[in-house]
Amino acid sequence: MRGSASLLLVLRRSGRRHPTPAYQPPGPAKLTQAPVNRYPSILVVKSLAMAHPASRHSTDQIYSMLRTDIISGALKPRESMSEARMALRFGVSRTPVREAFKRLVDEGFLVAVPQVGTFVAPIDLAAVHDSQFVRETLECRTVVLAAQRIGEADCRRLEAQIDAQAQAVLRQDRAEIFRLDEVFHAEISRIAGHRAVWSMIEGVKAQMDRVRCLSLETPSWSEVILNEHRIIAACVIKHDAKGAEAAMRAHLRTVFATIDTIAKDHADAFDDSRLAHEGP
Repeated sequence: MRGSASLLLVLRRSGRRHPTPAYQPPGPAKLTQAPVNRYPSILVVKSLAMAHPASRHSTDQIYSMLRTDIISGALKPRESMSEARMALRFGVSRTPVREAFKRLVDEGFLVAVPQVGTFVAPIDLAAVHDSQFVRETLECRTVVLAAQRIGEADCRRLEAQIDAQAQAVLRQDRAEIFRLDEVFHAEISRIAGHRAVWSMIEGVKAQMDRVRCLSLETPSWSEVILNEHRIIAACVIKHDAKGAEAAMRAHLRTVFATIDTIAKDHADAFDDSRLAHEGP
């Protein structure tokens, strides 16, 4: 303490009121986002980058969102995919984007061309036909069981779902029409006592879903699907197992009756080498 007092006295006599502060290293520089317009390759998502704060996403989330965008048609077949653009969109480095791209390539949703780039894959009609085979085999059986086992509460739920679909068709809400279509088929599996069957079907029908989303661009198509669902539901509610099976089979084959038309209207969406694939 006496030493400190002596030091202060010396400083006062020299005209300095305080000792020279100890050196403090500078703090970390404040990070700011670089202007997007410096990078021409990502100009296409300038509005996304500026309108929403970047949030970090895991590889699984990026994979899931890109897969959904491809199936729904938000990302078009043969559209160029940029790691830099997607990294900016999701607020991440290129590493998780690259990992998500690899998974999508492995599943046939993206195509990587060496020295050229990565693109959304065209619809693989062979995979569409395979998924049709799986769906027809499993769902025609589950709808028979549903017709045999349905109870009063299940009947009310099925009728409510048909009503909800009708409202979505009236609004021409494509996303809701697609979602309620999934709910309807999942409900049939639940009533049949085989919930897991729908999970199995979901795992193999992605390419077919891409065709279904294209078909919904035609307003009359959603009305066709709604009417077919009404027939299936009516047969199940009446415990008409035979009629339910026939209605489900006809419903699942509806897509194939119009594939040629869809392919002509959306030629760039399909893998040309598979267009001659023989139907079921």
